[in-house]
Amino acid sequence: MAGSLLEQRSIDVVPDEERHGTAFSQFTLWLGANLQITAVVTGALAVVFGGDVVWSVIGLAVGNLLGGAVMALHSAQGPKLGLPQMIQSRAQFGVRGAVVPLLLVILMYVGFFASGSVLAGQAVGELTHLGETPGILIFAAVSGLMAAVGYRLIHAVGRAASVICALAFVYLGIRLLDRADLATLLADAHFDLPMFLLAISLSASWQLAFGPYVADYSRYLPRTTSTRATFWWTLSGSALGSQWSMAFGVLVAATAGGAFMDNQVSYVVGLGGGGLVAALLYFVIALGKLTINVLNTYGGFMSIVTSISGFRGQRVLSPRGRAVHIALIMVAGTAVALLGKDSFLTAFKDFLLFLLTFFTPWSAINLVDYYLISREKYDLPALSDPNGRYGAWRWDALTVYAIGIGVQLPFLVTHFYTGPLVAPLGGADISWIVGLLVPAALYWLVAGRGRRSVEPAPTPATADHVS
Repeated sequence: MAGSLLEQRSIDVVPDEERHGTAFSQFTLWLGANLQITAVVTGALAVVFGGDVVWSVIGLAVGNLLGGAVMALHSAQGPKLGLPQMIQSRAQFGVRGAVVPLLLVILMYVGFFASGSVLAGQAVGELTHLGETPGILIFAAVSGLMAAVGYRLIHAVGRAASVICALAFVYLGIRLLDRADLATLLADAHFDLPMFLLAISLSASWQLAFGPYVADYSRYLPRTTSTRATFWWTLSGSALGSQWSMAFGVLVAATAGGAFMDNQVSYVVGLGGGGLVAALLYFVIALGKLTINVLNTYGGFMSIVTSISGFRGQRVLSPRGRAVHIALIMVAGTAVALLGKDSFLTAFKDFLLFLLTFFTPWSAINLVDYYLISREKYDLPALSDPNGRYGAWRWDALTVYAIGIGVQLPFLVTHFYTGPLVAPLGGADISWIVGLLVPAALYWLVAGRGRRSVEPAPTPATADHVS
């Protein structure tokens, strides 16, 4: 089954004989996943909210590198453990306690599936001349089908998207520079700390959102794959793709303003031209969103299975069960997309950004535990045993997680909530920085000594199950 296109594994460990590929596959996957319209819109927000071109681009680059480094550290866990990302959380939160961040992750996947389907649905609707609603339905069905086929197809599409979307962005960039007075835009640089921090937060949050599923797409790499290679290829692909898209968005917003924000898809296509070129650009937009939407569908499926299996103990999933779980994500995301495509979507995107508050402390706890406390070694059978080494519920980690969420609230900025410490900082949102540093330090203090003392090095009897 190692060469089969149809994936057989779900949350179970990938055995060595089924491992394949190289770390470079992470570069093409994450480059293709980030060269897409939503990343363009994210970059544009830095200017829409008041930033200039120069410092917005610099701030976005800083955020992409910082957030991308955290995301790439998660990616490097995949080859070592051969497991999806979120099941590793059982080592920190307990076999059943991991359901707490998992439920929020599932909600995020549904939301991102919905918002991506709206934008892609517009492109598919224009491409097929069927309209937006049929376009959303077609796009959702293709996303679900690809997720059901699984890992190999996801990477194949990522490779194709990385080349096709890169060529399209080169062309669009040339067309945009024909319209933009670049010298004037660059001369208008004026450093504003809150706007600079906003740009950093926009791109860092974008990268951190990949954390809960990035190892899902590196877990089939051979166990001997270098941790450093996995880290750098993931970081370079994700940071380059997102920075490219976001810098394009900055220039578009600075030159087009409201014309772009009113209808992002139509403006970008119009920038490229009409006729056959327009049709190709609609296809490119749909392809870029398809890549990331399949990741959301696949990650959501993994998270649902992980949540249920923590209570039922099931690790192997039948093809029928796999299809049912993927259909749940697809149907829920499509329903939200259809309901919100006219007016609800803006508020819902704000809610999704608010949800990211719950994932920065998860990242901090997971990375501290894996790299600093457990030293990249987990007892894999114990991850499925609530009576084993990791227990059912780890209240120390859950308490740190709750504190990590709470300490971010005073620094958080959304349309429906702004923390009391935002104004003294000039309107800057630094919640993600607080959400990484505070729980990382707390978890090290409360869990570090105890975990090191109760988890000896693996014995020969268990070494085959520990990575």
